[in-house]
Amino acid sequence: MTITIYHNPRCQTSRNVLAYLRDAGQEPHIIEYLKTPPSRSELKRLVKTMGGKMRDIVRWKEPIAGQLGLDREGSSEDELLDAMMEHPILINRPIVVTKNAAKLCRPSEAVKDLLL
Repeated sequence: MTITIYHNPRCQTSRNVLAYLRDAGQEPHIIEYLKTPPSRSELKRLVKTMGGKMRDIVRWKEPIAGQLGLDREGSSEDELLDAMMEHPILINRPIVVTKNAAKLCRPSEAVKDLLL
């Protein structure tokens, strides 16, 4: 199984998910998204694959979200996407992608659903 993880090595949840994948015998392709952010089209594709909305993957507790005036209900999909493109720290993590699915794995145990 090919697995990709959008990873932040400074994030405990992201490290836990990576460890869980490795413990399950998987060696995922690791994308440190703060160093190599996804493109606009790639981020849109990820959200579509997850079956969600941009607001579902915004890291709302990042101070920059408030500084930019982002609002969970009031900001448009394009406004949120623009903000994440300019400030990748706003992309919540870890996002794990398999051949058939993508999922924001918070809490860490959520990754188990992708390995079934």
